[in-house]
Amino acid sequence: MKLSVVIPAHNEEESIATTTQTLVRHLDSAAIEFELIIVNDSSSDNTVPIVQGLQQPNDRIRLVHNTPPNGFGLAVRKGLESVVGSAVVIVMADGSDDPADVVKYFLKLQEGFDCVFGSRFTPDSKIADYPYLKLIINRMVNLFIRILFGFRYNDTTNAFKCYRSEVIRGLHPLLSHHFNLTVELPLKAIIRGYTYSVVPINWYGRTHGVSKLKLKEMGSRYLFIILYVWLEKMLSRGDYQRTSESSD
Repeated sequence: MKLSVVIPAHNEEESIATTTQTLVRHLDSAAIEFELIIVNDSSSDNTVPIVQGLQQPNDRIRLVHNTPPNGFGLAVRKGLESVVGSAVVIVMADGSDDPADVVKYFLKLQEGFDCVFGSRFTPDSKIADYPYLKLIINRMVNLFIRILFGFRYNDTTNAFKCYRSEVIRGLHPLLSHHFNLTVELPLKAIIRGYTYSVVPINWYGRTHGVSKLKLKEMGSRYLFIILYVWLEKMLSRGDYQRTSESSD
């Protein structure tokens, strides 16, 4: 099984080299066959030349460009369209995701699950430098999702998740252009009947650059996609459920 790592990047010149090199070391140490797909989302800094420099000694690093319109969700979708691996994990360029957890995801997926979702909010998880207001809003949104959909998983809003590539194809059509894609993917996977396992993961606040997530702009977009998927769950009569060929 080959793992495709999709890394959306917009103006991440201070973080992208460290994030990429650390991932390569961990995946090589675990003897995992992989490709890193770095999606340039119209960066205006030195992100692109830095990635091009990383590519020269390592052809497993691929650079693709997300042409306008831009946005986090569209950049991730561009990366997902480019994968050749049988599994895919979405990793943030800012170094907030623990590369050891990428290995954990991949090994867990091989136990037969369709998806592996991490939770930053378990006794075995570690969180460092999470902005307090953002944390409060995060917990409120995740509680709302849990009540609305009736499941126990408590970290739907985190982008850092792993899927078999066939699952991603089964989640189309994808609608989200922005960070609301982080909830569209797992919610569709759950309601469409794909199996998943939840594992504890770590999260570290970025040390360089600024977050691209704008809470005021994203509220209505998150609500739209959450309610859209909920309506599919309640009204579609199973029309979008996984096909019988998918694994259990």
